[in-house]
Amino acid sequence: MRSAPGCDNAAHRPGGILNTERYRQRLLEVERALRRRIDRSATTAREQFDESARDAGDESVSDELKEQEFTEVELDSTTLNEVREALKRIDDGTFGRCVVDGEPIDEKRLEAMPWTPYCLKHQQLREAGRRTTATL
Repeated sequence: MRSAPGCDNAAHRPGGILNTERYRQRLLEVERALRRRIDRSATTAREQFDESARDAGDESVSDELKEQEFTEVELDSTTLNEVREALKRIDDGTFGRCVVDGEPIDEKRLEAMPWTPYCLKHQQLREAGRRTTATL
């Protein structure tokens, strides 16, 4: 769903227009922070890999730390991809609208998580579907 001509790619809100430039700046800041954190984690993981463990206990602790670092990098990478998708939605004029039905995403939700592609209703449906799949 495209925004009206002359609206600077902003999604309409009752009483006004969503300030996409402010969201763009926030998303770019989050993108930079995530890239730095991912790069730092990759460097740390390489350094830990290069260091040899002294005994089985040290190796176990080292493995646990690597696993934790890996999980954090995966989560950061997922969020980074979501941030980049949100920036694309700003460019194409669909930012602030649910990707499922095109309805506006609540501004409080966007303030908390500006990269979200879903309104609360559709996010809850996705999460409920994941929980159902996980229990099968």
